[in-house]
Amino acid sequence: MQTPVQTLSGDHIAAWLERAADELEREKMFLTELDAPIGDSDHGVNMARGFTAVRGRLDTLDRSDIGALLRNVGTILLSTVGGASGPLYGTLFRDAGQKAAGAAALDLAALTACLEAGLEGVRRRGKAAPGEKTMVDALVPAVDALKAAQSAPPPAGARGGGTPTSRASMADALARAAEAARAGAEATVPLIARKGRASYLGERSAGHQDPGATSCWLLLRSLAATAGA
Repeated sequence: MQTPVQTLSGDHIAAWLERAADELEREKMFLTELDAPIGDSDHGVNMARGFTAVRGRLDTLDRSDIGALLRNVGTILLSTVGGASGPLYGTLFRDAGQKAAGAAALDLAALTACLEAGLEGVRRRGKAAPGEKTMVDALVPAVDALKAAQSAPPPAGARGGGTPTSRASMADALARAAEAARAGAEATVPLIARKGRASYLGERSAGHQDPGATSCWLLLRSLAATAGA
């Protein structure tokens, strides 16, 4: 039996980014279709381009310091993802990286703190709050799910009391976070956009799922799949 992974290393983070690049390439038309009625019809292409650029640079990035790795990813996204998404995703990764500065690995608590720092950076930069039809609507419930997982009981059948950072519980926590992000993204459908280009449409923005919240869900789904692989 394979020994459970208790933390995510720099190699795990790199594997996640590679998986995310594949996921966003596969789903770029879906994201573009979501963006067409309320945006510039380019979110899918922009996200796929940005994460393809990240994948192309991974071999040149130091994985021993997860903080530096995440900050470098943020810088790449900032320069390759067009529109408002570039600064927002760049901020998400760079602020998460600041929280992880010097870390060689992240347990569940540290990972949660990183994502929460990234979320706060996005909220600060985008001046967005939950309910305004943005990526925040997926990130907030995802972070809340990770926080809740830290106080969850150990996995069934665990010996020695188990820990919330065992491989099973890490994968389960991330799966719950991804599911929360999916639900959050879908919950943007009836909302009226208050930020970005979609806000210009007023009430006509209702009835459409926010593409930024959806790409956040896809990223978290990729991270959950990596932790459970």
